[in-house]
Amino acid sequence: MYYFCGYLAKLMLRLFGRIKVINKSSLPTSGGYVIACTHSGWVDVLQLGTALLPMKIHYMAKKQLFGKKVAAWLLQKLNAFPVDRDNPGPSVLKIPQRLLAEGKVVGIFPSGTRTSEQAALKQGAITIALRSQVPVIPAAYRGPNNVKELFMRKKARLIFGEPMYVTAKNKEERQQLTQLLEQNIGALEKTLDQM
Repeated sequence: MYYFCGYLAKLMLRLFGRIKVINKSSLPTSGGYVIACTHSGWVDVLQLGTALLPMKIHYMAKKQLFGKKVAAWLLQKLNAFPVDRDNPGPSVLKIPQRLLAEGKVVGIFPSGTRTSEQAALKQGAITIALRSQVPVIPAAYRGPNNVKELFMRKKARLIFGEPMYVTAKNKEERQQLTQLLEQNIGALEKTLDQM
């Protein structure tokens, strides 16, 4: 189901113009890792997923999206798992840790919501990477965010940063790593803005 939907989405997105993917070669070739990407609409989720094919991404998604049975079934088939952002429980760490231990890729939108404004990154991406001892890959997307912008054939670009191999002994160091991740993503956004 993931590959069927992924390649179908890739074909559909190409009808509106090709995406330019930059620095994909920086992605690790083996082992699990966390991708922390900007999030300003639903199209960026599709573009990120199709850019990595045949690699699968397992997305953290807000639990409200799983409210209806059909939506929950489809999201699970597309490798999404629910997270309660208001009351995060053990699954916030356990599910991604298990996936990463299996050498899979976990996609996180660390701003925690779709926004075009600067939002302070949540510590989730760093905490998960630290506990799983895997790198974090900063990423940024610029391009269409909705159907209207797709039909306008707005240019799409996705850029990956260099892997961040993280270590921290306490909360302060985790906060510093979160700020560094935010800075790295911001630098990638500036690069896209200059293109």
